[in-house]
Amino acid sequence: MSLAKVYTRAQVGISAPEVTVEVHLSNGLPAFHIVGLPETSVKEARERVRSALTNSKFLFPEQRITVNLAPADLPKEGGRYDLAIAVGILVASNQLQAFQSHDYEFYGELTLSGEVHSVHAILPAVLAAEKAQRCCYIPQGNDQVASLAQHCNRKAVSSLQSLWLDLQGQDALPLNMQYPAVKTHSISSHLDMSEVKGQSAAKRVLEIAAAGGHNTLFLGPPGTGKSMLAQRMPSIMPTLLNNEALETAAIYSLIGKAIDIENWRNRPFRSPHHTCSAVALVGGSSNPKPGEISLAHNGVLFLDELPEFV
Repeated sequence: MSLAKVYTRAQVGISAPEVTVEVHLSNGLPAFHIVGLPETSVKEARERVRSALTNSKFLFPEQRITVNLAPADLPKEGGRYDLAIAVGILVASNQLQAFQSHDYEFYGELTLSGEVHSVHAILPAVLAAEKAQRCCYIPQGNDQVASLAQHCNRKAVSSLQSLWLDLQGQDALPLNMQYPAVKTHSISSHLDMSEVKGQSAAKRVLEIAAAGGHNTLFLGPPGTGKSMLAQRMPSIMPTLLNNEALETAAIYSLIGKAIDIENWRNRPFRSPHHTCSAVALVGGSSNPKPGEISLAHNGVLFLDELPEFV
């Protein structure tokens, strides 16, 4: 067939809208066009995919290739679409057959040699794929983090060749690879409230705030222990529930921050300096990223010298 359709997902904040990758091969002078509001990093996929297919011993069609990333009004950026585009070309050129594309989603950036590299924000994508009841082919470097979404079907891919062998039924990749069990009650890296002697009234206030999820305002002269107590608040808070931990991990994955599998249920503690910009605090910029307020989700946001933030 000269027309193929495969699925992947974009990154828009903590959501992962579905993107349909349509590949059409037609007669005419050899060309490779990508449409659907791609940014420069997506347009450069033409050269990455071409070299990856060639170096993986596949035939690159000497035809007019048109790749449509739908919906067309959704901006596309990054190398996360490389693997889906390559699979679409293989299907359209009949190098990949007996393949039910509507059951799978593909994520990964291709190297020139055909290896599959990790991408950012994999957790929101696999969580959305879980709701769509699709199996995900994801880079091997993302698989351990993706395993936190326990009900998502996934396969870790190291190269384009290994993906082809699996889809053709020649050398199956392991489904839902298991990793050593993570600790449900890990040791916090923050200071412990048990180290504080005295301050019974202040500690009582923090206990009530931690139990009820309340905001707390400490007033007093320098040196009375306000910052010391605030920095120890995470030690008296319960570990994150599974849904809370997934929400927090998904937010951190947007900025490319590595998730510590051993301590991923610890509540985050963010302490921005009062000289930070408004964008750093609340998020934003031309390519929206979460700020300190979002990064403290389900945890503690400590604003030392609060009036200075105004």
